This record gives sequence, structure tokens and C-alpha cells, in this order.
Amino acid sequence: MALSTTPNVRMPALFVGHGSPMNAIEETVYAAAWREAAASIPRPKAILCISAHWETEGTFVTAMTEPKTIHDFYGFPDELYRVQYPAPGSKELAERVREMVASTAVRLDDGYSWGLDHGAWSVLRRMYPEADIPTVQLSLDRTQHPRFHYDLGAELTALRNEGVLIVGSGNIVHNLRLLQWDAREPYPWATEFDQMSAELILAGEHDRLVAYPALGEAARLSIPTNEHYLPLLYTLALQQPGEPVSFFAEGLPLGSISMRSVRIG
Repeated sequence: MALSTTPNVRMPALFVGHGSPMNAIEETVYAAAWREAAASIPRPKAILCISAHWETEGTFVTAMTEPKTIHDFYGFPDELYRVQYPAPGSKELAERVREMVASTAVRLDDGYSWGLDHGAWSVLRRMYPEADIPTVQLSLDRTQHPRFHYDLGAELTALRNEGVLIVGSGNIVHNLRLLQWDAREPYPWATEFDQMSAELILAGEHDRLVAYPALGEAARLSIPTNEHYLPLLYTLALQQPGEPVSFFAEGLPLGSISMRSVRIG
């Protein structure tokens, strides 16, 4: 049940550093960059999002026809909780994901236990504000190691030739414990790891990025837990030989958050 698209058109793949949910309603440089990124690529037939905010035991994909907008945060203005992103779901795409992944069982979430969390909708409402593109989410199996996630991402490569935009959403540097609301500049270790990651991404050194604990103290401080980092690995796994990679947003607000966003293709 492949999703057809224009022959010989390969969709790019994206990793978006999503940062604060406020980017969904405030006109920030990041919101503008996401909007410009969407305008620069072919319109997708469907979107598959891997968000830092859906962790499960096992791998799931949303398969409901009308995924709900999940406000999975607290302490923000009422305006943010009123935001809805009523993009349709796609059981066809969910089933396609399930059939193409051989490394693990992918279970359909068609019982409305999930939907679109803010890692997905805060970004997509900037990219596609009409909310008219079918969208599904793939969960992160919290019991698995980084190589598992990278390899699973590689199994999704064929979707790029079927009109599907694959979007990883997280942050390369994400340490909320050390976040500083009034930070004038990032921590040195955050700058170090953000730059190191950028250099490795440009060099195609995926194995070193997968084995990030070996990258030292800056990596340890930047990735105290890896749910925001893993979506990057899904995106990198989709890169084909000789395919270009570039950054469409970057910055280190609040001292310990990297907004670096990556385009493959």
C-alpha cells in the first residue's frame, strides 16, 4: 500500500530543534525558520513525525483518523492551551510504517491514547498552518538503545520517495535542570557539544553521533536523558550517499537548549 507521489521526487527529511512550546504562538526567529523551511520543499502528501514527547515500551504509530492536540506541558499562558492543530490522521500511512519495519513490531495506536503532542504540533502549525496534511506520530521505545533507533529510522527511507515528509522533533542539547531564563549566553559545554554535533553531522559521522556517550563531558551534560536527542538519529539515518545536509535554524537560548535544525536533501 505504497503512498504514491510524483515519480523521481524524493522528499527531504528534517530534524527540528523545537525548544519552548511558546514558539507555537510567538513570532520568534525559530518559528520564521520553520515556516521558511516548509516553503522551500515540495508539499508533502503526508507527514511522519518522531517527537521527543511520546515515549513508550515498544514502538507505536498513531492510526486514528482525527488525532487530538495534546497540551503536554504546564505553567504556560492560557493562549497556548487553546491552540488546536486538527490535522487529519492517516491509517494508510500508519499501516505502511508497520509493514516496512522489520526490526521490531510496530503497533497501531488507533484507540486515541495519543495524538499529536507539542513536539509535533508546535512545529507543524508554523510549517503548515492550515493543518490539512495527514499526520502521524511514531513513538520512541524507551527500552531501546540509540543504535536501535538509528536503524529503525533507516528502515523508513522508502517513505521519502512516496511523498512523506519525515520530521524528527527534539533538541540536540536539552538540559532543563540547568536551564536559565535570564541567560545572556549559553554554557560553554552547550556551545561545545552543539558545535561538535554540527561538525559530525556535516562530516557524515553518524556512528559517532549514535555512540554519543563517548563524546565526553559536554555530551553528558547536553544529553542527561536522550529522548530529545533520539529524533535526530532518525533523521540522520535517512541520509543517502552523497546527499547534502544543511542547517536551517540554530541558537542556544536559555543557556542549555540547542535549536539547531537539520535538513537532509
